[in-house]
Amino acid sequence: MRLVVVSGRSGSGKSTALHLLEDNGYYCIDNLPAGLLPELAKQVNNTGLNLPKVAISIDARNLPSDLERFPELLQQVREAGVQCDILFLAATDEVLIKRFSETRRKHPLTNGTHSLGEALAAELRLLEPIIDLAGLKIDTSHLNLYQLRDLLKQRLLGSQSHGTSVMIQSFGFKRGVPVDSDLVFDVRCLPNPYWKAELRPYSGRDPQICDYLQAQPEVQEMYDDIHQFLSKWLPRYAAGERSYMTISIGCTGGHHRSVYLTERLVKELSTSIPNLLIRHRDLP
Repeated sequence: MRLVVVSGRSGSGKSTALHLLEDNGYYCIDNLPAGLLPELAKQVNNTGLNLPKVAISIDARNLPSDLERFPELLQQVREAGVQCDILFLAATDEVLIKRFSETRRKHPLTNGTHSLGEALAAELRLLEPIIDLAGLKIDTSHLNLYQLRDLLKQRLLGSQSHGTSVMIQSFGFKRGVPVDSDLVFDVRCLPNPYWKAELRPYSGRDPQICDYLQAQPEVQEMYDDIHQFLSKWLPRYAAGERSYMTISIGCTGGHHRSVYLTERLVKELSTSIPNLLIRHRDLP
């Protein structure tokens, strides 16, 4: 049996994730009390139920005492022989507030004395035990519904093959560091094609930018260092039985330097690292 626990902040896309899993053959349970996790594993294993794939959502609507005990409960599930992956969806406070405003939905923790901002902060504190154990974190701040579904298909469903699912993504620091990052490389010190008017309209996937950056010695040095680090350490991360790994490479806007290096690294590393994915967060 494979169990996927879907958690996250309210408004971050948990329902979308659960619906996607249901569409792909998972038996889904929304808002299961966390205290019932070990019993669920026991029932599935001992009663012979034909449920090879199960997904449940656990969020801040749970009892706070059960959320605090989540690490212990998860350990009991894994000791019962159940493969369990934890997906945590997040988004910035500004984005979540905007989403609640647009949909006019009520946050589950708001009441007559707590504002939406206070409810979001309280929710984050309650979910900390799950966040700490999540193997896959996805920041949905800059994703629409269709982009989120595509990314979940890549990371969550694609990971059903053996080995660690590794994603290398480019991003721009001006829109924040992706919360799903396990490793972050800052390449803002490299020459920036943005300041060349004739290069500004292109991205790091275009030959004009590639030719410019390949001619810069600092770029080659940075590439060599990152490539050497990943070649050495990614296999060791995978040996630690990690299901997911996300490497983020950031420049100022996420259009030129980070894109170029991400494309080049994925092309080179894909020959030795299976399950390697690529994403450019801030490209249109």
